[in-house]
Amino acid sequence: MKQGWGIKRLCEVALVSSGNSAPQKKELFENGIYPFIRTSDIGQIKKGFIRTCADYLNKDGIKGLKLYKKGTILFPKSGASTFLNHRVMMEIDSYVSSHLATIKADNSIADDRFILYFLTTIDARDLMQDIAYPSLKISDIGLIEIPLPPLPEQQRIVAILDESFAAIAKAKSNAEQNLKNAKELFESYLQNVFENKGDSWEEKTLGEIAAFRNGMNFTKSSKGEKIKIVGVKNFQNSFWVPFETLETAILDGKLNDVDLLNEGDILAVRSNGNPQLIGRTLLASEVTGKVSHSGFTIRIRLNTKNIDPIYLCNFLKITKTRKILIDGGNGVGIKSLNQGSLSALTIPFPKSLNEQQAIVQKLDALSAQTKQLEAIYQQKLTALDELKKSILNQAFSGQLS
Repeated sequence: MKQGWGIKRLCEVALVSSGNSAPQKKELFENGIYPFIRTSDIGQIKKGFIRTCADYLNKDGIKGLKLYKKGTILFPKSGASTFLNHRVMMEIDSYVSSHLATIKADNSIADDRFILYFLTTIDARDLMQDIAYPSLKISDIGLIEIPLPPLPEQQRIVAILDESFAAIAKAKSNAEQNLKNAKELFESYLQNVFENKGDSWEEKTLGEIAAFRNGMNFTKSSKGEKIKIVGVKNFQNSFWVPFETLETAILDGKLNDVDLLNEGDILAVRSNGNPQLIGRTLLASEVTGKVSHSGFTIRIRLNTKNIDPIYLCNFLKITKTRKILIDGGNGVGIKSLNQGSLSALTIPFPKSLNEQQAIVQKLDALSAQTKQLEAIYQQKLTALDELKKSILNQAFSGQLS
């Protein structure tokens, strides 16, 4: 510990309390002008400063509630959001949800921003008695030990951190934009390939060139044959079925051969509560052993040798195609892609299989370059996060000059 520094508990240098129970009546929010900050608002910021929120109370809504002053730090203390370690400071006077701890420094001895920066280094899991029940006591938060230099030194450290983190934020923003640009470049090229059709191209509906089959339904109580199963969570942003990470499922009875996955089969997400997942696709490479797919997916199996399955899977992945499939899904709570929507989808393709495969080779090459760029930008983002942690470690160990 650097000379002149001391160790204080948070409750010794700040008022640590919790917010208000959220008013339940909708009329208390009608025409509201008084901000009421919830954990969901904190989640939009994650780490930093908050000056707006989703819900505002009216005069009746704020009756009996405590108003917290700007400069108050918000620290999620109950629910799943506790694990996320979001830390924000209010830049406006606000009313606050009871799911949030509120921390306001005694400014005669501690700087609010110094405490905010320090609290970003605290992992809520270290404060929990049982991580199965994500909840923190205000008293436990108050016992957090904080290294505390004299107030002028705190303010000097805060100034350095502000400047350093502003530069890091700018660098991260540039890296994130470059990452986004790399992905959009590939998507744009992919879109153009299928829109700039040549004279040797033709169009058929997917129903003319392929057959469909919904996946298997099973429960935890099922007793029978064990097989590998492709589920919705296996799709992510992959192109190929990740056979090495598939889970095992137990079916009722034996698997029919018609439900086995074959090389060249394309799987699409058929049903999900998130409509943006509808129509995501995976292509099966060589299949070893018995593999099938869940009832939330649908299998597309080509019935012609004139279409390259890799070419087709690329077409199914473009934004325009995905939008058609998502818009064609039915259902309200859970969207579902039906075989009729798939069957009606128009597929443009060169008549020559060699030309299709030449397109695939170009797409594979560009995809490899894009992934290489993405990896570089992702490494930069990771390095910037590590740099931030290193600077914080130096700041609170008295090594920041």
